[in-house]
Amino acid sequence: ATGIHIFPAFLSAGFELPAAKLVWLTEGDLFGKQKKKRIFRTASGEAILHFRDLKIGDYVVHVNHGIGKYVGVETLVVDGMHKDYFLLRYAGDDKLYIPTEQVHLLQKYIGAEGEAPKLHKLGGAEWGKQKARARASVQELAQELIQLYAERQAIEGYAFGPDTPWQKEFEETFAYVETPDQLKAIEEIKRDMEQQKPMDRLLCGDVGFGKTEVAMRAAFKAVMDGKQVAVLVPTTILAQQHFQSFTKRMQGFPVNIDLISRFRTEKEQQETLKKVHTGQIDILIGTHRMIQCDLVFKDLGLLIVDEEQRFGVMQKERLKSWQKNIDVLTLTATPIPRTLHMSLVGVRDMSILETPPEDRYPVQTYVLEFNAEMVHEALRRELHRGGQVYFVYNRVQTIEKAQIMVKQLLPEAKVVVGHGQMSEDRLEKVMVSFYEGESDILVSTSIVENGLDIPNVNTLIVYDADYFGLSQLYQLRGRVGRSDRLAYAYFTYRKDKILTEVAEKRLQAIKEFTELGAGFKIAMRDLEIRGAGNLLGAEQSGHMLNVGFEMYCRLLEEAVDELKQLPPKARVPEPNIDIAVEAYIADTYIGDAAQKIEMYQRIAQTGTDGEITEIYDEMIDRFGDMPQEVFNLLTVARIRNLAKQLAMQSVQQVKDRVLLNFTAQSMVDPSTVVALTKEYRGKVTLAAGGQPSITVRTSGARGTEIISLIQDILGKLAESDQQIT
Repeated sequence: ATGIHIFPAFLSAGFELPAAKLVWLTEGDLFGKQKKKRIFRTASGEAILHFRDLKIGDYVVHVNHGIGKYVGVETLVVDGMHKDYFLLRYAGDDKLYIPTEQVHLLQKYIGAEGEAPKLHKLGGAEWGKQKARARASVQELAQELIQLYAERQAIEGYAFGPDTPWQKEFEETFAYVETPDQLKAIEEIKRDMEQQKPMDRLLCGDVGFGKTEVAMRAAFKAVMDGKQVAVLVPTTILAQQHFQSFTKRMQGFPVNIDLISRFRTEKEQQETLKKVHTGQIDILIGTHRMIQCDLVFKDLGLLIVDEEQRFGVMQKERLKSWQKNIDVLTLTATPIPRTLHMSLVGVRDMSILETPPEDRYPVQTYVLEFNAEMVHEALRRELHRGGQVYFVYNRVQTIEKAQIMVKQLLPEAKVVVGHGQMSEDRLEKVMVSFYEGESDILVSTSIVENGLDIPNVNTLIVYDADYFGLSQLYQLRGRVGRSDRLAYAYFTYRKDKILTEVAEKRLQAIKEFTELGAGFKIAMRDLEIRGAGNLLGAEQSGHMLNVGFEMYCRLLEEAVDELKQLPPKARVPEPNIDIAVEAYIADTYIGDAAQKIEMYQRIAQTGTDGEITEIYDEMIDRFGDMPQEVFNLLTVARIRNLAKQLAMQSVQQVKDRVLLNFTAQSMVDPSTVVALTKEYRGKVTLAAGGQPSITVRTSGARGTEIISLIQDILGKLAESDQQIT
């Protein structure tokens, strides 16, 4: 019927069918597009909770004793009091019991996946030697990095002007609300660009976390200031994808974008080179061909390099000659761990994107025996909804047989093969045809784990998944689920096969870590080590594995600070608290070992009274009324925090007295102590000297009364205005 009709429907844009005399207009066409809202969950506390993933049999690093194996939490009776200890096993079956309040001395060992570290011997010299070697090596590295940084500071570059009105307009056309990480990265990049010294910044974020939008804003800013931009990518397909993304995003703005790749004829490439030289092209996107050919820019101002570690040594050398005095932004999807990022502050400029994309569902992940019926159903369902499939088969010699098998399962499907031993031209033709939707199923080796972004592929089947490493499985799964469709990943192993313990653990892990952004959690530890290796080099990776990742980062941070002549970070020593009181978490209160470790870790990491009160409220909410011994544990934590604030060495009970021992850094206000001696007549006495101490007499008092008294006394000392806090 003719006329105007209104229908509720989901359409991203309107369309016209002249033959049917039909025009569809959406709300966006009539009233303008609204930005899609995003809800952000803050990841506060993530960094301090890595112990919640500690399982029996995991490796840990003790700051003073080296690498041991975690056996579990044991409750021991010491001097008639129950107390929980972490039990570690070392070489020669030596055992070490660590009081739970000393959890700060433990770090979870993070090393290469599948490689068990060597246990140290308690009291042996090896740990000290390895730490010393790692320390010497990071000092050299820090020296090198600081020198490079100083050289960069001395070079004169181009200072871009402030944002133009067009920049604001361009940024407002972004279809989504920016993540806090994106806004921070954009601000950091613009600040760098507006300075006289050349920018050299690394932008790191998992796939789909919004790196491209950040890079586009930097490119647009450069073009608006009359400069040209080069975007260098490792593969032709990525070049094609970036070209399409940039062109679509900058539509309607006076920006000329072109592409140089092997899929352009020689004549087209020559024409492009000419336009670049005369300044007719603002943004040029290309592969390493861009740095191999006789390319001369009229006025290059910004170079954007995607996944630099995938370029060869020669290509990197050519890149360096380009980078003399222009701004450089390097993008990487290999996660750089936050701890490493923090230890390199002021030496390597980095921006990190950690907020996952919206409108994405976690990939439905299945680990199961290979079953032809199941595979047929998975293929049929994906093709039926107009999608495509990756079938990963990691044996080049028999991959054609796998293609035939898949073809037999679904004869109507167009099945193509891709693997690393094909000629580069042939492989890229296969990939491009699959990318453009000309084929339905790609049977390939694990080469698909890197760099393909095809939103239409939402089913992944991995054959012999037990032969892959954890980071490989994670990367493979990251190839699907890149649109708002539900995606499926099937990790299969052969029928009746008995899996090794390592393979079973690995497949279990990939099944467990399905939430978006899991890449920045435990499932990506192996890849983080690889990311750190890419950033710092192979030799450093060796030291990293010897002493564990967190210890390495701590040593590096100290070396950088020392060379920058910063005062050593005021690492206030943890005071030793030794009071005879029942203070532990009984199994009857929290039965789950992982939850118990998590609570011990969080209590040990608190720094303020407010944080302990929050934990108190949460524990009552989660586990019910609190037994006295758990309440005592929180009181002891309050005492520890007060003692730390007062720069104390220890709070130690000796029979019917408690000694409050101060360090040389402590500044105990004498008038406060005098007031305390009057208030607690005969109970509190001060022994002055180089390292003063206060004695508190506790004769006749029980454990709970003693800790309450000590908390009161330390609280009053801390309230004094003249205390060092």
